[in-house]
Amino acid sequence: MLYPFYFDPTYLLLIPALLLSLWAQIRVSGTFNRYSKVPSRSGLTATDMAQRLLHAEGIYDVSVERVRGNLTDHYDPKNMVLRLSDSTSNSTSIAALGVAAHEAGHVLQHRDGYGPLMLRTAAVPMANIGSMLSWPLFLLGLIMSWEPLLYAGIGLFCLAVLFSLITLPVEFNASKRALAILESQGYLEGEELVGARKVLSAAALTYVAAAFMAIMQLLRLLVLAGNRRD
Repeated sequence: MLYPFYFDPTYLLLIPALLLSLWAQIRVSGTFNRYSKVPSRSGLTATDMAQRLLHAEGIYDVSVERVRGNLTDHYDPKNMVLRLSDSTSNSTSIAALGVAAHEAGHVLQHRDGYGPLMLRTAAVPMANIGSMLSWPLFLLGLIMSWEPLLYAGIGLFCLAVLFSLITLPVEFNASKRALAILESQGYLEGEELVGARKVLSAAALTYVAAAFMAIMQLLRLLVLAGNRRD
């Protein structure tokens, strides 16, 4: 049975994931804002610290650049660039240093050939294809009542789910590396380190929420496909 769009009960499956996503966003925003107002004792900007961390590890072929936006920080392994956002790059706060160290952790993963990062990087093209084509194929299969299209859409969506799951160990490990570096090299200590850990833990929760949402969306597709078959 195919339910009318506005009466589709399978949307109920997404409620827990939506609530977790909302909580994750509130937590990461609140935690980052709180610790972005707390300057570190070192007085280093996030950009300066990221460069020092990389140089201390013997990495000189990765540049550190500023990128527009808020919390748009990321490491680009293809172009060997660590990009820090407007809210991070010139800040001396505990939050900014934690985020910069996290991105430096991704650089170290790349240098070390960390398996999950290599797998995630290789999976990006297929994950993008899966994200773009899965729903159109699935909906077309529903409209045409053609099971091959339905399950082609589900199969492609599985690629996006897999990508979300692979991302989890990558992000957790980068944060673990970041905190170890900040502590061992004395950039943060005591309560500063506790604050950085809270910022990175809050950020990690957003990836957990994204993975949970992807899994629940996949479950919803399977239920819809089963209802159509019945």
